Amino acid sequence: MFPYFMLVAFEAGSVLRALVLFILYPVICLVGVEMGLKIMVFVCFFGIRKDNFRVGRAVLPKFFLEDVGLEAFEVIKRGGKKVAVSDFPQPMIESFLREYLEIDFVVGRGLRSFHGYFVGFMNQGKEEMVTLEELLADQKLLSRDVIGITTFDRSAEHQLFSYCKEIYLVRRSDKRSWQCLPRDKYPQPLIFHDGRLAVRPAPLPLLALFMWLPFGFALFLIRGFVALTLPYDISVPLLAFFGLRVCMSQPKTKSSKALSGQDGREKPKKGLLYVCNHRTLLDPLYLSFTLKKNFTAVTYSLSKVSEMLSPIKTVRLTRNRDQDGKMMEQLLSQGDLVVCPEGTTCREPYLLRFSPLFSEMSDDIIPVALEAQVSMFYGTTAGGLKCLDPVFFLMNPTPTYTIKVLEGVSGLTKNPDDDQKSRFDIANHVQSEISKALGFECTKLTRRDKYLILAGNEGITGSTNQSSTVEDATAKSSRN
Repeated sequence: MFPYFMLVAFEAGSVLRALVLFILYPVICLVGVEMGLKIMVFVCFFGIRKDNFRVGRAVLPKFFLEDVGLEAFEVIKRGGKKVAVSDFPQPMIESFLREYLEIDFVVGRGLRSFHGYFVGFMNQGKEEMVTLEELLADQKLLSRDVIGITTFDRSAEHQLFSYCKEIYLVRRSDKRSWQCLPRDKYPQPLIFHDGRLAVRPAPLPLLALFMWLPFGFALFLIRGFVALTLPYDISVPLLAFFGLRVCMSQPKTKSSKALSGQDGREKPKKGLLYVCNHRTLLDPLYLSFTLKKNFTAVTYSLSKVSEMLSPIKTVRLTRNRDQDGKMMEQLLSQGDLVVCPEGTTCREPYLLRFSPLFSEMSDDIIPVALEAQVSMFYGTTAGGLKCLDPVFFLMNPTPTYTIKVLEGVSGLTKNPDDDQKSRFDIANHVQSEISKALGFECTKLTRRDKYLILAGNEGITGSTNQSSTVEDATAKSSRN
């Protein structure tokens, strides 16, 4: 259980809370399962606001899914109504079991709260069993044939198993031989997840992570200073020396060279429009440093700190189509422009729906396929401080970017007789070409869907909580 509680301590709490839990790890191992569980619950949940706890929905499912055994999953699918019993607190497991494993009833340990804050104590077993029996009686499950599956050392510890007509006991040695559930067999695809930790925080990897933190922060400062102060010819090799890895490929056809202005021809009056998928906030910067060009980047959301520190010009979009279109046309008349039409980042091998606005701005569109790989920290967040995104990304030992500049695409000609739907065709075509280059899967999901699932809002500053529509966004994610 320790890695999952560490995720709660780190993501819902802070680095300091995670460090306290890590220091207590030897004590947790010595005091026994139940007392160790109580210590972890107290350290992780004490003082956490109940309404804002979203780790169970946004962070933990990714790590839980990686630990699901294929053999057990196939057995569970055969059942009718499914009830899951766990020692984990209910807020940690309910979203994962219901949404990703299609469990009908989840029985976890209840957590006590006071004035909307968790106090770090669990409910007693008798209190939970009374509520559970009432629930199962209402659903008439207790009168059916009930089969239980559990491990040898936990079979008699929960009263629910007294209602089972058959109980199958699983040895720990059997579980070690299970295969991990393949991604293509997930009942619901894992498209969105949040949190800063990219590594499973088991004790040994966690020790390495805490030891790396001071070195990683120093490395971030060095990398940032080099990128912000030195010219491309000097900064690019220095950044490579300090661990930033870039793998780049460009097409060699004449048409692409003409669009890129690399064949000696005169450049078009308008700048080139580079259309990228969105992996991190640093996408335009990596493209700029790799091609050694001074781009202008347009973005839907950018912290003031990142905007001030950016070595290239950044312009915020207003989400007003007419106003944003005029702004992009003006910027293109001044030089090359970079846009990420997904509107938000996605960590998994999926592409979100492309906004078609870019297809009306230029006839010289260069699709760019981007992929970012990290080993310790994610450089994106939906519920945290966005100004820290570059910090966490550049704290990784060797963050790697793969950049593929693709064949040029013609945009929508400014002709009133053209079919207005053609702009969607161009956007979908560019999305499809980028997905083929990366081996990703296209979806119709949007920025709004991501933030409803991960943060409970629509991803717009000042927006109110939209938790009532989270289920709709989750269902849409499943369909896509």
